[in-house]
Amino acid sequence: MFSRQAAPLIGLDISSSSVKLVELGQDRSGNLTLERCGIEPLERGWISDGNIEKFDEVVEATRRLVSRAGSKTKNVAMALPASVVISKKIILPGGLSEREMEVQVESEANQYIPFSLDEVALDFCVVGPSATSAGDVDVVIAASRKEKVEDRQGLAEAVGLTSVVMDVESYAARLAASRVIERLPGSGTDALIALFEIGAMTSAMQVLRNDDLVYERDQVFGGAQLTQMLVRQYGFTHEEAETKKRAGELPDDYGATVLQPYVESLAQEVERALKFFFTSTPHNRVDYILLAGGTAALPGLTDAVTRHTSFPCQVVNPFDGMEVGRGVREKKALREAPSYLTACGLAMRRFLR
Repeated sequence: MFSRQAAPLIGLDISSSSVKLVELGQDRSGNLTLERCGIEPLERGWISDGNIEKFDEVVEATRRLVSRAGSKTKNVAMALPASVVISKKIILPGGLSEREMEVQVESEANQYIPFSLDEVALDFCVVGPSATSAGDVDVVIAASRKEKVEDRQGLAEAVGLTSVVMDVESYAARLAASRVIERLPGSGTDALIALFEIGAMTSAMQVLRNDDLVYERDQVFGGAQLTQMLVRQYGFTHEEAETKKRAGELPDDYGATVLQPYVESLAQEVERALKFFFTSTPHNRVDYILLAGGTAALPGLTDAVTRHTSFPCQVVNPFDGMEVGRGVREKKALREAPSYLTACGLAMRRFLR
């Protein structure tokens, strides 16, 4: 009765095409509740390669999103793209004090980070006992240029929020995906999972087994290619094509002329990415393919991916198994659910001890 609830926290995912917000709660049994979620589109070029190019415009878009979601929470978890973060797993002696571990981490970091440590935001996390070195522990270190972190913190501050967690997008996506994997047959134990987050310009592929990252690679394909096909086929401007794509207001021949060829090309890109994984590692198969991102829910995509790869494929719903709060438009949230994978993982940081 007297246990403390974790302080409220918003997960805020800033990508090249939109800002996404998720806020989660928890009932007395520990089950998660989706309290709020929302997406605000961003114009092309406002975010480029993870950099905020149009600061004021992104601030205004984020402010609109927070206002529309109706959240009173001020603390926010944000993330940096994996491309601007250097991550490394190292082995350290067990039993070190926190200060001793900090000294060791800084010493190790000097070997991997091509900048002065004065220019870098550095953090570490003890994963657990080392599987290869008895008595030692596995530690993940993560570092990024301070200016990258300060850009995100400055954005939150300009919106009236306080950044209390700075994560890595791929880590947050894995955290949210872990709930989905647990609902697979056998709770996904020992299964090799290929997770594709299909973004606007690039798609992030992560291959997971249990809690371990086996492989990761970014691919240059995404939802923006569908927009470009609409522009070429119908003479829309880029903005018109994006608006009509989101609203579903497309010509009658869209399915046969644009959608089907795009779905086939996307499935071929997934197949190509998996083949590269197989030739780069000892593996020659995966057990499941999970698709996330706004493009993931396109009609026929999972069937096309299974046809091209021969592996079962499904769309990720990070809200699966959650109660839905009164402040959420349930049908809309479920329709857009694949887009919220990273934002959901960020919001889940509230419940990590």
